[in-house]
Amino acid sequence: MSSTVVDTSHVIQGEVKARIDRWLARYPADQKQSAVIAALRIVQETCGGHLTQDLMDQVAHYLEMTPISVYEVATFYSNFEHKPVGRHKICLCTNISCMLRGSDELLEHLEKKLGVGVGEVTADGKFSIKKVECMGACGGAPMMQIGKVYYENLTEQSIDEILDSLE
Repeated sequence: MSSTVVDTSHVIQGEVKARIDRWLARYPADQKQSAVIAALRIVQETCGGHLTQDLMDQVAHYLEMTPISVYEVATFYSNFEHKPVGRHKICLCTNISCMLRGSDELLEHLEKKLGVGVGEVTADGKFSIKKVECMGACGGAPMMQIGKVYYENLTEQSIDEILDSLE
């Protein structure tokens, strides 16, 4: 959740359009829908970290898909958000390897430290917490992802240090 207001009325233009077009170039011209995941990711990143119905409709229009087809993709994959998130979305793995190595206790620590629960955003808009399934880092369990960075072998102390280092 950013304090900057983003005009999303016509988001697929300029650099956003160019980024989606680079993905479209990878597929046959009659298979535009193949770029739907990439297009949704680009639009979500550009528009404050979450998708609205209007944004999904714009993707559908640009890729010549029915809106429902785009909604199905956007609601199936857990990396797409449908309500505001913090500038730093903390994705804590709670799958079996991480759970066995203490992710439940780390989740409690995060909620207490930040004063919010899963799916909530801190009052300053800086952080939100999301429980996620396996992220493929079982050897470094417990782990979390913030942005594009994986953090492994977490402890309460290492989480505090990571969060304190973020702007």
